[in-house]
Amino acid sequence: MLHNDPVAALTPEVIGWRHRIHANPELGFNEYETARFVAEKLRSFGVDEVHEGIGGTGVVGVLRSGNGTRAIGLRAELDSLPVLEKTGLPYASRREGVMHACGHDGHTAMLLGAAKLLSESRAFDGAVTFIFQPAEENEGGSMRMIEDGLFKRFPVEAVYAVHNWPGIRLGTIAARVGPQMAAVDNFELTFEGLGAHAAMPQLGDDPILAASAFVQAVQRIVSRSVDPQSALVVSITQIHGGNVGNIVPGKVWLQGTCRFFEHGLSDHCERLIGEIAQGIAAAHSLKARLDYRKGYPPLINTADATARAVEAAASVVGRENVLTEFSPSLGCEDFAFMIRDASGCYAWIGAGEVGPGEGLHGDRYVFNDEIVPTVMRYYVNLVEQTLPRADPSTAVFPA
Repeated sequence: MLHNDPVAALTPEVIGWRHRIHANPELGFNEYETARFVAEKLRSFGVDEVHEGIGGTGVVGVLRSGNGTRAIGLRAELDSLPVLEKTGLPYASRREGVMHACGHDGHTAMLLGAAKLLSESRAFDGAVTFIFQPAEENEGGSMRMIEDGLFKRFPVEAVYAVHNWPGIRLGTIAARVGPQMAAVDNFELTFEGLGAHAAMPQLGDDPILAASAFVQAVQRIVSRSVDPQSALVVSITQIHGGNVGNIVPGKVWLQGTCRFFEHGLSDHCERLIGEIAQGIAAAHSLKARLDYRKGYPPLINTADATARAVEAAASVVGRENVLTEFSPSLGCEDFAFMIRDASGCYAWIGAGEVGPGEGLHGDRYVFNDEIVPTVMRYYVNLVEQTLPRADPSTAVFPA
């Protein structure tokens, strides 16, 4: 530990903030208490501007220093998940069925920590926009903030974010140019016709049989309609039909998802899913109704921003512990909207190996507090290196 290390001194307090947020989780667009806590902290740090209610429950803080006109953004998420926590932690969720099972409590607390450090030092020239967004998980809070004028009101040359990443070695940071997270589209499909008694199936149309055929046939999209080197996943995640043991139902409802990196695969999947569904429906004398919804785009890190992120990461964990060549994830992330609008970089922070049910979205997931000082140092270095002052002597980490 460095003598008079402000990050080390602040870390216990930041962990305490995280534990408080963890114990009081709120779902997307309902993060009222969390947003209020964030705004109060930003004001207490002396951040120049604090704006609430952006995109619903989003909070934005603007910190200025020097005479520079350049600005960058740093983003964290406020929302939790509809998960029943089973960690047994002393600071476990107090709201049954709601849990910070993805680490957004940690992301928010660490960004608050960086805001405090930068407010105290102001060892940069320009502006830092601290973005605390609602509803990352499913509702597209990032887009809601953009639609509410986020980057028009607070223009930035690039925006940055991190995500704790169980399964990657503790002490590493991973960021790659190009796609790092996938796009996601979701669809719902209904097969509908005549029901019948199970003893007299000839009197009905049997949408269960059609649904079974669809589940198998839809996989030809992945195996036979795209280049094998193009990543694509088509998964059926729900099937519902019938409620009596001796009746063939008249309707079956399915839900599914498509994940990919190439933009063109969205239209491709929508078209083929529709064609397959209609073909199977016709073969079974049924009607098919498809509701295909385009979701988050792929998260594509831009080259200049990623280069800056890699340098900042290297100054914290060492160049040998910064990963730039790795396989992207077919998970999705609505930070993709922000990067698409403003350019930027999304980095994974290695959180170490975990067991079953202990990964992201698991009911026994536990955020690794050991990464807290690493991320605060990363954010501070990123700001000070990207928006350098002529006199760096006041930097949190002087050269």
